[in-house]
Amino acid sequence: MSPRERNLLLFFAAAGFLVLNLLGFGFVKSKRAELERKLVVAEQDLARAESFQANAEEVADEMQWLTEHEPAPVARQDAETELQQLCAAEANNAGLTVKKQQFLPADETEGRHYHRAKMQLNVAGREEALYRWLDQINDPAKLRSATQLLLKPDAKDDTLIDCTATIDQWFVPATE
Repeated sequence: MSPRERNLLLFFAAAGFLVLNLLGFGFVKSKRAELERKLVVAEQDLARAESFQANAEEVADEMQWLTEHEPAPVARQDAETELQQLCAAEANNAGLTVKKQQFLPADETEGRHYHRAKMQLNVAGREEALYRWLDQINDPAKLRSATQLLLKPDAKDDTLIDCTATIDQWFVPATE
């Protein structure tokens, strides 16, 4: 082999080595960037998991209470009917007069575990009877609450109170 051929062969070998190093460096650089992104995502997931674990420990008692008081699944119409019957019966038991009842649009957001039936009642009666009725209606163990109250003195009789109350009942929807 002549010195000229040998120099040409060394030149091609050096050029090939240089091209392979540049390609390898680009490949290693892209892999390193990918691994760094995965590391950042893994660190964020770890921080989120630690946060969830800390929150779970804080609300463990509440979660335990909720599992003990989980209501049986019911259809929306059944939940509304039971709520209406309970509110009217308790108002009569407390000595209140039910002037008006109406169902409000239920909160049935898809994907939520609990849905909410709403009812608005307009009742009239004495103050202590109204408080007795509200005491019977508000029952956290049954996931029921009076969420809005509007109290006004009766226009004809100062000893009576008109109350417009929105009663919410949370329920687990029945699966179809």
